[in-house]
Amino acid sequence: MKKLKFSGREMAVLRAIDFSIGSSGSEIIERTNIQPDEVTDIVNGLMELGFVETNPHVQHVEPFALFDTQFEINPSYAHDLKDALLRR
Repeated sequence: MKKLKFSGREMAVLRAIDFSIGSSGSEIIERTNIQPDEVTDIVNGLMELGFVETNPHVQHVEPFALFDTQFEINPSYAHDLKDALLRR
């Protein structure tokens, strides 16, 4: 697989999501100190690429629903994402 490269903010969001149980939007904001609108854009981008999923599944997260949405790492990419986060 091709090496995965992420921006610093994408890396911060990925690190904020618990790989085993996931994290809510409010937990991600608290752990990263990134503005909610920016977190919304970042998770939507990661969802489009398939790296992050929501529970329950939605295609696009709206800013008003961010805080209560549960985000999880896609298990298909978990190993590759961990490697990418460790490389940086």
